[in-house]
Amino acid sequence: MKKRVLTTRESLPGRGLHRLSEAADVVAWPGNGKPGPADLAALAPGVSGVLALGNDPVDGALMDAAGPGLRVIALASMGFDNVDRAAAAERGIVVTHTPAVLAETTADLAFALILAARRRLGAATASLADGGWDLFRMHDYLGLDVHGATLGLIGYGQIGRAVARRAHGFGMRVLHHDPYAPDDDLSTSVGLAVLLAESDVVSLHVPLTEETRHLISVRELAAMKPTATLVSTSRGGVVDEEALLLAVREGRLHSAGLDVYEREPMGTELSPLVAEEHVVTLPHIGSATEATRAAMVDLAVDNILDVLAGRPARTPLPGSPATPGVATGTAGARADATGARADATGVRADATGARA
Repeated sequence: MKKRVLTTRESLPGRGLHRLSEAADVVAWPGNGKPGPADLAALAPGVSGVLALGNDPVDGALMDAAGPGLRVIALASMGFDNVDRAAAAERGIVVTHTPAVLAETTADLAFALILAARRRLGAATASLADGGWDLFRMHDYLGLDVHGATLGLIGYGQIGRAVARRAHGFGMRVLHHDPYAPDDDLSTSVGLAVLLAESDVVSLHVPLTEETRHLISVRELAAMKPTATLVSTSRGGVVDEEALLLAVREGRLHSAGLDVYEREPMGTELSPLVAEEHVVTLPHIGSATEATRAAMVDLAVDNILDVLAGRPARTPLPGSPATPGVATGTAGARADATGARADATGVRADATGARA
């Protein structure tokens, strides 16, 4: 008899869902919008696995609605902040994500944001579209150079290293702050205070945890150069958006490039950052290429099929068991505090302690 698996979307890139439906009875959330916790809980009774996106709510109530047969929750994302990891650990449920397959694609986008924000491409494009390009003026759309600048990476995991490789093609000096990553041939490890003070571009590559929430706030922005650019392709909550907005508006920070926000998706209630001339904003598309999104779904499906077949999961969350039935209390939910990593770097208390 086939196992039942809940998927939070009826359609996903690639053929992963097709493979899953061949091996399991798939029940899918039929709505067009984002499902809420109650929507998913109503479909969950009797399922052995859940395939969810990174921003779908996966809480203890959903796990309880599924019942004791729930063995695996597979995320088609690298981030995992919307999953109640403590609840999963207490129930012995394997939780997986999709590292590695999206690192290069996300690094491409991070560097695109660096270029767009530093060179003010958004403002220039908007002026052209509005008919404002009526004369060649030497002072129009002046940005700042990327080549030869200093890049500071907060978090130096898979994506951070991929961005560092790209930076060397632009002749950039690269620094990183990550308590788990020493110097290498691409980058020099420094404290957070040094990185903020010396970098022309600061790019964020950390998971969202209690330790990294608002890692970049008033003091950190004040420590950066007024000519600096902040880029984030990690998670929106890592940046204090109100503090960032004020810093840009008051000219204390040159620019920012954002792919992630504290509130996602926005719909028509846009963040004021979207309208800022010196901020380039994108709708969380770091991994959005056909090949990468399909690979993410494939890996999530592989994790489900492996666990349901009695094999270890391929990519469990950092610090989490690869096989079900091993209750770990809340320890598995605190991978960031144990030294395990995802893009993951776990820049945490030692990072925040370097703020002063």
